Amino acid sequence: MFENLIDRLENSFKMLKGEGKITEINISETLKEVRRALLDADVSYKVAKSFCDDVKDVAIGQNVIKSVKPNQMMIKIVHDELAKLMGSEAKDINIKGNPGIVLVSGLQGSGKTTFCAKLANYCKNKRGQKVLLVACDVYRPAAIDQLKVLAQSIDVPVYTEEGVQDPVKIGKHALKVAEDGQYNVVIVDTAGRLAVDKQMMDEIGSLKKELKPTETLFVVDSMTGQDAVETAKAFNDVLDFDGVVLTKLDGDTRGGAALSIKAVVNKPIKFISSGEKLETLDVFHPQRIADRILGMGDVVTLVEKAQEQMNEEDARKLKKKFIKDQFTFNDFYKQIQQIKKMGNIKDLASMIPGVGKAIKDVDIDNNSFKGVEAIIQSMTPFERENPEILNGSRRQRLASGSGTSIVEVNRLIKQFEQTRKVMKNVAGGGAVGMRKRMAAMQQMQNAGKH
Repeated sequence: MFENLIDRLENSFKMLKGEGKITEINISETLKEVRRALLDADVSYKVAKSFCDDVKDVAIGQNVIKSVKPNQMMIKIVHDELAKLMGSEAKDINIKGNPGIVLVSGLQGSGKTTFCAKLANYCKNKRGQKVLLVACDVYRPAAIDQLKVLAQSIDVPVYTEEGVQDPVKIGKHALKVAEDGQYNVVIVDTAGRLAVDKQMMDEIGSLKKELKPTETLFVVDSMTGQDAVETAKAFNDVLDFDGVVLTKLDGDTRGGAALSIKAVVNKPIKFISSGEKLETLDVFHPQRIADRILGMGDVVTLVEKAQEQMNEEDARKLKKKFIKDQFTFNDFYKQIQQIKKMGNIKDLASMIPGVGKAIKDVDIDNNSFKGVEAIIQSMTPFERENPEILNGSRRQRLASGSGTSIVEVNRLIKQFEQTRKVMKNVAGGGAVGMRKRMAAMQQMQNAGKH
């Protein structure tokens, strides 16, 4: 996400190196390059020009502290203006009510139905709410089945009426079921089209009028760039929606939609989504995205994702195991599964400041752990709990059973032992400090690579 934009902006700031202060003359070339970078990211010309004008207004006459170089000051100004362009702060969805009703709209292929399931998972597991999904896409043959399959995987019910072609009637009946069943949240999946048309707009307009949702969201495929912004404008003219959801941010997206859409429709981006896993839904934080665009990483989001996968009690137990040197392959396997649940490995790594650029051209995916998982799964329960018994003959059996080589098995066991040793020191405190923590992270990373 934003990889090309990050490189282009970084190059533009280099033009101010060596300058004593920011002036209208010496920032002109920098701003030209910033504008080109935004246009190349598929940001509309009007938005890009307005953005650069705002940056210039703030920068000119800015008192540059002696200890801060002009290019560093410029990065700070661009960061703040980027965050402002995208909405400045995160906006929560309004799902208060008995029940709260979320109407989800968007074009066909935007990831709308998958988002409905992701939002249901978010409301259920992160907000502790009782959720009912409603299938009002009566035109696409597989839409209802898709919603049912997704909902089943997160144990959330779906209200459907087979053979009924009136989405308004389905929606009204679903609300009655939700009220009787004391559901907190009702999420309505609506029909999409391949393009904006009057029939679709009239239908979803009627749904909004009858259901009176507490929140209306527009889902857009972030890879469609300026087309996404124009579609959002057309929907907003009819629906006056409350917020935007950007999907497919793990794809080849240049970032134009994220940077333009707030300025064009004056509605906040509320969620961003990547991948097919139902856990991959994040609240949109403009400040954090601005950090990532400028190559500063996003440590806060990384920590939040880690905390979601491990509560304090689990962390305490794990620390105790490290201190007592009782960390086993069962624990190691569990940690791998938790890392995978956090999202795409490369995206997670890019949240660490300085790492994103370093791994830009490196092919990293969640399949990196397959060999490690196969070896651990080939162990007996006793071997997983007692790794010290893994002698030569047992290792040969693991290689055969996992479809790997004896070299890979030996490498994994060695890395496991080194990780256990380092983490014992980390958990026990003392003089190990940050260097040991970084070494432990490196061991885990190497285990995944091989």
